[in-house]
Amino acid sequence: MNKTLLLIICDFLLLNLLALTSWEKAEPQRGTIESVAPTSLTSPAAPSINADMVELMRVSLEDERVTREQLAAQLGSTQGTLSEREKALAQAEMQRNQLQGALATTTSTVKELEKKYSAATDEAFLSKEQLAKMQRELDERRAETERQAAEVARLGRQNAEATQRIENLSVAVRVAEQEKQFLGQNLEQARGQIEVERQERFKVQEQTTQLAQGVGQLAERSTALTKELRDNRPVNPNVIFSEFLTSRVQMQVTTQRPGLFSPNFRERDSQTVLVSDGRQTFALMHVSDTPFDLVREIPLNYQKITGRLAFGSISAPMTELRFLNLDPRVLVVPVNETLAAQLGAKIYRLAADPFKFPEVVLIRAEDGKYGEIPFRLDAANPGFVRVDNRIVTRLFGEFSPKRGDLMFAKTGELIGLMVNNEFCAVLGDFGSSHTLTVGEGVVQQNTEAVFRDLTNRLQRLPQRLQ
Repeated sequence: MNKTLLLIICDFLLLNLLALTSWEKAEPQRGTIESVAPTSLTSPAAPSINADMVELMRVSLEDERVTREQLAAQLGSTQGTLSEREKALAQAEMQRNQLQGALATTTSTVKELEKKYSAATDEAFLSKEQLAKMQRELDERRAETERQAAEVARLGRQNAEATQRIENLSVAVRVAEQEKQFLGQNLEQARGQIEVERQERFKVQEQTTQLAQGVGQLAERSTALTKELRDNRPVNPNVIFSEFLTSRVQMQVTTQRPGLFSPNFRERDSQTVLVSDGRQTFALMHVSDTPFDLVREIPLNYQKITGRLAFGSISAPMTELRFLNLDPRVLVVPVNETLAAQLGAKIYRLAADPFKFPEVVLIRAEDGKYGEIPFRLDAANPGFVRVDNRIVTRLFGEFSPKRGDLMFAKTGELIGLMVNNEFCAVLGDFGSSHTLTVGEGVVQQNTEAVFRDLTNRLQRLPQRLQ
């Protein structure tokens, strides 16, 4: 039985009690000192009504107690199932405790009112104002009880919602666990696929490596084949001469020696090319392209020797003149990498196989003549090759070899320099027998001994090579 029904029954019983009480008989007579006992107290029905009312109130209170106990048990069960929401429901629990305290206070107040009501029943002289006051207090308590009941209902709804959320979270947890298991299975499958793909990729890499090695070997063979074809393919003499015209370097050598009345100056200009032995670059020339004469002139002391190399607008002084061991008539001028880069002229390579083709290309720089000419080896002079100086070339008109002519292989590489009209010195070793330091600030000393030794070396050569 709820509180509202209990209050209604109490009101009904109170109204019946008031209606059955004879208030006129209970009033004392005027002028009489003795108090007359209220009729209601002597009424035989009053004890029965009071006993029923008390019994009814006791039953109602017992039902209310049982209801509260059930509610407390239910709340305890709810609290047990909502352990994860204890923080969220702490405020609600506090409010419920406050409401239980208020309800206990209300119950005690109701008991006090019952006592007062019993006292009012025993004392019929209570005034109507007191009854009205009690009625108002009873109404206020009734309203408070209704408000508390509404609050308890609201807390019950909140508990139900919390329970529903917990159930939803439990379902979500179970779904998440199932998804985790499904993802674990997928992960295992993916790992298996990755392992298979890794093995396949490793096999593909091995095949790719083998293929790359095969391609590299094929490229090397192709490069070697291309180089072999290039080396074995003769170049048109016109192309060789055209490259010479764009690569020739201007050379000037000046000497100063004592004269009878004043110093004697000599100057000689010529054209040459730059050649490299793979380690250093040199400008190549014949002694006849310089003011020196190893055949007809008596060796003399020179006071000063200077020289310059020029290509286009770039000009640089010579620092050394080297006479090769191969033949004293062949001179070279060392050119360092910086100067070679500044000049920008083509640097010819020495022919790796100068005897591959039966013919060579001779170029004469001083008059621009060139042509093909056959040559042959000379067993008596291994460092030289011999050409026929009486031959007439079949492509470029009459052309007879001459000292100082440059000999090129049919591949465009340099073979050597004609030392006379019949023999060409094959270049390969740029070792020198004598080196002269030249320049504006260099004073020459004992050059007579150097040129005397060079002349003697020339005279010691076979007659046909001189």
